[in-house]
Amino acid sequence: MAATAPPPSPSGNQRVDPIPISLALEEIITAGVRQHLKNPIAARFGTMLAGERTLNGRHEVVACGYVDDKGSPGGSEPFIGKIYPDAGNSFELVAINDVSVIGACKAAGLAMPELKPNS
Repeated sequence: MAATAPPPSPSGNQRVDPIPISLALEEIITAGVRQHLKNPIAARFGTMLAGERTLNGRHEVVACGYVDDKGSPGGSEPFIGKIYPDAGNSFELVAINDVSVIGACKAAGLAMPELKPNS
């Protein structure tokens, strides 16, 4: 019996094919996330992962990562966003600093490393 893929979750999570983050893709992600930060100039980005998929006939790139715009130790917040190459690489921030972000990234196939609090 052939293995079947699990059905997508209600949030539309379908696993992605991991891709390297080019300088152009990094710029799209960081510029898109900065638009939603309180202190965008001070933002420092940590680990970022990306993958692509076709969902409902539309090509999209899913990006997960960490950003710190507070300048304090342990201030990094997880985020998940989507880039749509067929729409001029438009960026949509799905969530930031929400309990669902890490789970959504893992469900998409982008296992984010757990952040260790600074002691």
